[in-house]
Amino acid sequence: MALLILSPVLSNVNWQSKLNKAAHHTSDYSSTEVILRRGQAFKITVNLQTIVCHSELLSLFPLAGPAPAESQQTKAIFNPSEEGASGWSATQEPSEPGCMNFTIFSPADAVIGRYKLKLQTVSGNKVSSTLLGQFVLLFNPWCPNDDVYMANEKERWEYVLNDSGIIFQGLEKHIQQEAWNYGQFEEGILDISLAILDRSLNHRQDPAVDTSNRNNPTYVSRVISATVNSNDEKGVVEGKWNGKYCSGTNPLQWSGSVTILRKWYRGRYKPVRYGQCWVFAGVMCTVLRSLGIPTRVITNFNSAHDTNINLSIDEYIDISGKTLHLTEDSVWNFHVWNESWFIRRDLGSFYDGWQVLDATPQERSKGIYQCGPASTRAIKEGHVNLDYDSSFVFAAVNADYVTWIHYSKKRKERIYSDTRKIGKFISTKAVGSNARVDVTANYKYPEGSLKERRVYKKALKLLGMRSTGKRTKITRCRRRSSVAWTQPAQKPSISGKLILDASPVIGQDILLTLSLRNLISDFKTIKVKLSASAILYTRKPKAEILQLSRSIKLGSEEVKEISFKISYSQYKNSLMDDRKILVTALCETKQGASLLVEKDIVLQDPLLTIKVLGPTVVHKAVNVQVTFTNPLSEVVTDCVLQAEGSGLLKEQLRINVARMAPMESSTVQFEIIPYKSGTRQLQVDLVCIHFSDIKGFVMLDVAPAP
Repeated sequence: MALLILSPVLSNVNWQSKLNKAAHHTSDYSSTEVILRRGQAFKITVNLQTIVCHSELLSLFPLAGPAPAESQQTKAIFNPSEEGASGWSATQEPSEPGCMNFTIFSPADAVIGRYKLKLQTVSGNKVSSTLLGQFVLLFNPWCPNDDVYMANEKERWEYVLNDSGIIFQGLEKHIQQEAWNYGQFEEGILDISLAILDRSLNHRQDPAVDTSNRNNPTYVSRVISATVNSNDEKGVVEGKWNGKYCSGTNPLQWSGSVTILRKWYRGRYKPVRYGQCWVFAGVMCTVLRSLGIPTRVITNFNSAHDTNINLSIDEYIDISGKTLHLTEDSVWNFHVWNESWFIRRDLGSFYDGWQVLDATPQERSKGIYQCGPASTRAIKEGHVNLDYDSSFVFAAVNADYVTWIHYSKKRKERIYSDTRKIGKFISTKAVGSNARVDVTANYKYPEGSLKERRVYKKALKLLGMRSTGKRTKITRCRRRSSVAWTQPAQKPSISGKLILDASPVIGQDILLTLSLRNLISDFKTIKVKLSASAILYTRKPKAEILQLSRSIKLGSEEVKEISFKISYSQYKNSLMDDRKILVTALCETKQGASLLVEKDIVLQDPLLTIKVLGPTVVHKAVNVQVTFTNPLSEVVTDCVLQAEGSGLLKEQLRINVARMAPMESSTVQFEIIPYKSGTRQLQVDLVCIHFSDIKGFVMLDVAPAP
């Protein structure tokens, strides 16, 4: 239906900012831009300066991207009270003389991004067009027709609106909380998130097609997974797992995404150095939440990196128990990725829900370092042939782990194959609290169950591998070889475990005990080779710390212990920033299979305490007191205390810390002025060249300004 009105001369446009922000759940964005969510109405008022008395036809034009076109769904033309073919529509509401009130509806599958809105009038042969302004359109988890719709309000708050969180790290038997400032609503972050899309290879190859595909969360999330890392384009973060970090920032020193994203943007898209898996996941969570896609961070303990996707990981050790790198496969103490929530129109409704995405550059997918989205339902059911990268993620959580002793180029012995080691305690932050939630059951059936083994064999078959009980192992060596291996005729006749005598703290000696038990009645002599290495969280050895040999005699079913020590002087110059040590004991007898006992150790940081000295109220200054202790028996200098937190500090705070004597405690005080109410997270990090970071955080309930 054509609308006859008087031709207006525009005075101004009222975008009803407060009303629209509240209705669209965008009030938290620190931006003067109009930010809306698709599939939902928004209101504007057009104020007129003068009117000319003749009748005319009115049309509205939302335009997105560099080359808007109706065929690409980046341009729509519609008249008020008429729904356009694109799904956009508008109604004109009653208004006072001199103004026009419009309610505009965007479709639930509209392209997300920055739009221009134009008003066009036609009078006879005369066509005039007026720019009303710009707005940003986001995905809408509150809209039932949006692909990212999430029905539970508490989950929407956690996975879209919560701007801080917890990333779990450490070991499967020693899981640690690390605070992370997502800061998706902080000033400039939404602009940066949109810039990340515009910097992608897809956009540079064909901007119009790329923009038109931004209505699809499957497409958008995959592009983000490629562009958060810097491997194929000038993405946000450059990864590094070896050597020193003097040309950038040690990945352990990041506490949030805001500083990283701003550094990338202000540096004209120069990749930020350096990141590791939790950094990539934290940054991607920020970007996806800012665009409106429900996203969370996942940690997989004992995470397999299966380079050739045959669902088996080989570990080789030499005759002294030292790890050898004869394969590119590895098992990381932990690996961090993301899950985003949306439906999979490309796969079918069975695969809707949580989708795995991984921005850490590990392997190429379709020629680019990107991973996902892979449906967790597909992973659990072994549907490893489905897009995208489900086979890689399946291996990360469910590969078999095979340990070999490598005697020579032509002889190796398989000690055992462990079907339960990989993919333990898969974790994420709870909704509404900082507690850990175990989501392992979302990825696989119970270890050892008939169903889990059936799924594993199904996955092997889909990948074209043999699915017999003891299948052929495809080696990862670059060239073929005629290496012979022997399968032990029996299980080891001894058992053993490595025991920490006390929880180890950096700066102190590490006391351990190896307990061995003879499982049979025969007397035996056991040759024990003990070794310890400083490792990264990827379990890659970086420096040898200890080598010991012992001989022990065990009578019938007897238990004996070997106590030993790794002194601070032995490990202090070898320990990596990860603070991890791998201890192994290779136990051999003249007859029977060898036994390998392993223990991963994480040295604990000394306590850091944070006290807020007064109530926290918006726009009211309050002091924060941080106390920490030098854990070493030597003087330390050149330490820096870093603090950040969305809604509390607009930029990261850095304070130089004076010289600290051995074992001395020190206190630093600083001021914060909260600028947002609600539950806020303040992160504190003591950075020092003498030891790895000491971190802490505190949750604050900030009251609104009186």
